[in-house]
Amino acid sequence: MSGNRVRVQAARYLQLIRWDRPAGWLLLLWPTLSALWIASGGFPGWHLLVVFTLGTFLMRSAGCCLNDVADRDFDRHVKRTANRPVTTGAVSVKEALLLGAALALAAFALVLTTNTAAVLWSFAALAVTLIYPYAKRYIAMPQAVLGVAFSFGIPMAFAAVQGQVPLLAWLLLLGNLFWVLAYDTEYAMVDRDDDLKIGMKTSAITLGRFDVAAVMLSYGLYLLTWTLALASFSGLALNAAYAAGVALAAGQAAWHGWLIRHRERAGCFKAFRLNHWLGFAVFAGIALSYA
Repeated sequence: MSGNRVRVQAARYLQLIRWDRPAGWLLLLWPTLSALWIASGGFPGWHLLVVFTLGTFLMRSAGCCLNDVADRDFDRHVKRTANRPVTTGAVSVKEALLLGAALALAAFALVLTTNTAAVLWSFAALAVTLIYPYAKRYIAMPQAVLGVAFSFGIPMAFAAVQGQVPLLAWLLLLGNLFWVLAYDTEYAMVDRDDDLKIGMKTSAITLGRFDVAAVMLSYGLYLLTWTLALASFSGLALNAAYAAGVALAAGQAAWHGWLIRHRERAGCFKAFRLNHWLGFAVFAGIALSYA
């Protein structure tokens, strides 16, 4: 294969894993790092920081490969996804699955450097990742399944640090699920017209005219659940740095509500893409609290 062909194919693989759209893996990263800091009572050490940062990127990339294979016959009917490389045939199904498997194995190799508890929980995380692409065909609110998948870094972080998954981790996972429901409903609002035509199930369709209200309620439940859980188990809710982080996150949530109020594609997509800053605000508040 010539050098030019290699570059072209590499570019297609990068497109497949959304290399040019880091918002997706950042949405996974911030709650995972928040959990690492909470479980460790501060900086978790460079080893775990590298493992979970790289692991998050690798698993999100692997998930993109599987998702695009599963949705290839649907994506061609959706404006936003019609040019994805598997849908257009630029990357074959076999290539996408092999790349996804390689990325998942690389992530698993990182987990193997932690402890037995984290390794065991990684199988549950993989199972949810495999289930989600097909949930959109059968479940009225597939965003709930995505919420579990995108929140599983939380119990894994606790397992890697403490060798167990305490109640606090599950409460944080529950709260984070509401955040995922908020931003992925915004994402689904972008494609609602196309999804209705092809029979795809999404929270934006299920919620109907209550979609904006549900998004805002979900933001509120996310921040409230995390605040109450941390107040009960760590006292962070009383910390000025954490309070500032939550206030910044709440301000961003209010702005997103303004962006999606007319349910226009551009506003909904912008709100979705900017959500990683909301997650960063919460993480920054937690990290500074321990600092």
